[in-house]
Amino acid sequence: MSDDKTKVGQQDRSRINMNEDYEVRYWTKHLGVTRDELERAVGKVGNAAAAVRKELGK
Repeated sequence: MSDDKTKVGQQDRSRINMNEDYEVRYWTKHLGVTRDELERAVGKVGNAAAAVRKELGK
């Protein structure tokens, strides 16, 4: 099931959704990493932003 793009609200920045291109673009830019680096980190530690930051040394 897709996100309902008509319902606008605060985004959950505590999780990284690798299935949404706009979120991947946000996180790669925010963390200064490539998509591959982000995918590897999420695959290793899960989608919690804090854990990914720690894994990437950010």
